Amino acid sequence: MDTRKIGDLEVSAIGLGCMSLSQAYGPPPPREQAEAVLNGALEAGYTFFDTAAVYGLGHNETLIGEVIGNRRNEFVLASKCGLSRGTQRELNGHPDVLKETCELSLKRLKTDVIDLYYLHRWDKRVPIEESVGGLADLVAEGKIRHIGLSEVSAPTLRRAHAVHPIAALQTEYSPWTRNPEIAVLDACRELGVAFVAFSPVGRGFLAGGVRDVESLGEGDFRTGMPRFLGEAFRANLDMLARFEAISRDANCTPAQLCMAWLLQKDPNIIPIPGTSRPDHMRENAGAASVVLSADVMARVEATVNAATVTGSRYGEAMQASVDTEG
Repeated sequence: MDTRKIGDLEVSAIGLGCMSLSQAYGPPPPREQAEAVLNGALEAGYTFFDTAAVYGLGHNETLIGEVIGNRRNEFVLASKCGLSRGTQRELNGHPDVLKETCELSLKRLKTDVIDLYYLHRWDKRVPIEESVGGLADLVAEGKIRHIGLSEVSAPTLRRAHAVHPIAALQTEYSPWTRNPEIAVLDACRELGVAFVAFSPVGRGFLAGGVRDVESLGEGDFRTGMPRFLGEAFRANLDMLARFEAISRDANCTPAQLCMAWLLQKDPNIIPIPGTSRPDHMRENAGAASVVLSADVMARVEATVNAATVTGSRYGEAMQASVDTEG
């Protein structure tokens, strides 16, 4: 797989988002299946793995440490802090808490250093400068190599970058979530910050993975997302049919179309699709070799955009924790 840069780190053009191996889309997969995804991803060319302390309240980091910790030299490891404390979900950006979380993550991940460590959400009770200052201390101590931010606006990124270089900014970006195009992508280019796109296939929707909301299992957080509810969901299914027609013309799957579109939008963008299935993991890797014509790129943008997607990305409570434009 081709590679892209995060600071001085070279990573696969498509990374692996590991959250769904522990939470969010219903019960986690069986251990054997999770192991097949993680080890199979290394064999398929993934060299960038993304986790967080809050995923499964430590389960996800423990899983990665136990399954591929012995292959640590084969991949770049990213994790996140600021949205959990111990085994509790808690938004807290105080430097002491971030350092405490890092120590726990290092133990679970079975590593001496985390390559890229994100502030998962900005706790607006704590100035971003203070939170980033705490992460800078971890860099100085050799416990993390680079600092990242997740779900922040361009002004917040600039404030943080003035304290310590920010290597990567992570937020949701796909054909149906285009908020980063307002200002964040430009700020990343200006500052030399890599942009890591999570949920690049629209929570599975643009991959054709959700045809019926009733099929979503217990614990699947999409059941609370406006785009998956009622009339909005039905309207989005009509849009999906048009998107799938484009993928057929481009000789790729809908999921691959999403990621190829992102990769061709900007060489600074690194999609990190998540999955709990080995076949989907391999399918996603194949997107790195898909080349889209200018006509297909334009058709994607005309078919899936703010005017054609119905419903917001988050409900009110979740949106309150996000510091993004639009």
